[in-house]
This record gives sequence, structure tokens and C-alpha cells, in this order.
Amino acid sequence: MRKLSIIFLTLIYISCGKGKSGDSGNPTLGDVSINAVVNTDSSGNVSFTASAANAIGYNFDFGDGTLQSVTDGNVTYKYAASGNYTVNVVASGTGGQSKSKSITVSVGVKLSLVWSDEFNTPGAPDPTKWTFDVGTGSGGWGNNELEYYTSRPNNVIVSNGTLKIIANKEAYNGSAYTSARMLSQGLYSFKYGKIEVMAKLPADIGTWPGIWMLGNNISTVSWPACGEIDIMEQNGNQKNTIFGTLHYPTQVNPYGDGGTTTLSTASTAFHKYATIWTPGSIKLLVDDVVFYTLPNTGSLPFNQNFFIILNVAMGGNFGGTVDPSFTTDQMEIDYVRVYQ
Repeated sequence: MRKLSIIFLTLIYISCGKGKSGDSGNPTLGDVSINAVVNTDSSGNVSFTASAANAIGYNFDFGDGTLQSVTDGNVTYKYAASGNYTVNVVASGTGGQSKSKSITVSVGVKLSLVWSDEFNTPGAPDPTKWTFDVGTGSGGWGNNELEYYTSRPNNVIVSNGTLKIIANKEAYNGSAYTSARMLSQGLYSFKYGKIEVMAKLPADIGTWPGIWMLGNNISTVSWPACGEIDIMEQNGNQKNTIFGTLHYPTQVNPYGDGGTTTLSTASTAFHKYATIWTPGSIKLLVDDVVFYTLPNTGSLPFNQNFFIILNVAMGGNFGGTVDPSFTTDQMEIDYVRVYQ
């Protein structure tokens, strides 16, 4: 009888011990609670407080592609752009326990104009802001383009408050067409923010206008490792379709990741072409309407400075066959503005 009593008491002791610490012998992780305080100064700062009984750490996903781990559940995060963000917090406990909870925050970020060209001074474009690619480039700049790029006034000029990039049919240095390609390379570049270009596009078949950006490190890592953000491209014969595309080494689509939108007055009226670029995403917009979003991550080349390019190509892989009756056409730009 004594042996049975000892065994019975031992079982009671073990059972009680488990009841105090949870089935695995670890303190039970409690439910997660989250509180968010959005700063009212439009700075983008949001203070988060997460808590859960017996938690030993918290992993925050801020909803824009950024992750952060903290031990006490308190963190302040600065969003780069306005929007509604779903924030997910995973609390970790001992023994591999975890619980999560999500919250949505609405953030308003006031962007300031940090760089622009309003094209109000007649003559050549501002040499402190723009330089030029000149010539035909290797293999028509890698795209089998037909033009010779120049910096001559009959190919690029500022007049009546707008920039004109003009493509002409003319025999010039072995090419049948001339045009211009302007770059801010070596003069201005930026990382994250919003770039906005107000432009009216050419109408003739075979013209290929572009408003785009390349990574500053293109001279050392080449393309596409440097990354490319095509804010706007217009196909040679689809004049009512606007293309926006992102190029990078691991893209699944060999022609880039992107989208299109229809714009019936692209060649007859000015429209706003823009990109909102943050650590978490790259959004492509026409007239303030997003038509494509690419999630941005640390593995992509879109986390460094990029410079701006404006050009009108002729023919090539995207411009296609040029209308035999073509003589001249232009892309007209009212302004280029960068906000951060």
C-alpha cells in the first residue's frame, strides 16, 4: 500500500507542475495587443506598442515591405509615403510559441519639392541640371534604334515655358533620323520619393518617347543589375497606350515587370506621369491614378540613387516601323519635379 501511495503522489506533483507552466513546460504566451499613434505633423512617424504576456520578442511587418524585430514591443517607424498600411506583429514566446495580430494605420505624409526644372528659361536646357547622350550608341543604344542623338537646338530646346525634344527625319552622321536624350546623370540623383513629369507625347507612328530612370551604379555593375524604372513609354504604333515597366536581374518577365493604361489624349494634351518610390513599393501613375505596383525589397536594385532620363527614340525594338511619311514630331514637357 505504501508503494502505491508514493506513485499516486508523484503523479499528482507532475500534473500540477505542468498546469503551472503549460503543456511544454514553458510559460504560456498570451494574446497580442497593438496600439498605434500616428504623428499629426505629417512626418510619416507612427509609434507602435505591442504586448503579450510572457513574450520574449516581437517581429513587426510595417506593411510597406519593411520588417523589424524588437524585444520590448515598442518601436517608432517613419513611412515614406501616404497610405493605408496593414501592420502585422508576431509575438514570440519560449519553446517556439508565437501569436500574431494585425492593425491598419492611415498615414499622411507631406512631401516637399526638393528638385525641379520648370523649363521657363528659353534656349538650351539648364546645363547645371542636364547633360546629353550624343551619337548612335552600341547597336542603337542596345535597342536597334534608328536615330542619332544630338544636343542641337533643332533637336532639343526650351521655348514658351516648355521643353521640346524633337525627332526629325534627316540624314545625319550615317543615321536617317535625329533626336535628343537628356540625362541628370552626374548632376542630380535621388533615392525614394515621388517624381512627376507633365508631358504631351508624339503622335507619329514609329516614335518611342521615354521618361525613365537608371541606377547610379550602371557604370560599374551594368544593366539590368543597376535597375531601371520606366515611368512612361509610348509604343511606336500604340499611341493611346501608356507603358510603365521595372527592370532588374531577377525579373520573371524578360521584358520587365509592369503594366499599361489607356490614354486617348496622350498626344493632344498634357498629362501627369509619376512614380511613387518607397522602400516597400514602386507605384506607377498617370494623372494621379496608380496603374501598376511592384513590391520593393532589399534584394532588388531599387534602394539606391537613380538619375533621370528624357528622350524620344525612333524605331527600334519598341518603336517598330517608322511611318514612311514621317518628317518631325516631338515630346513636350512642362516640368519635371521630385518630392521627398
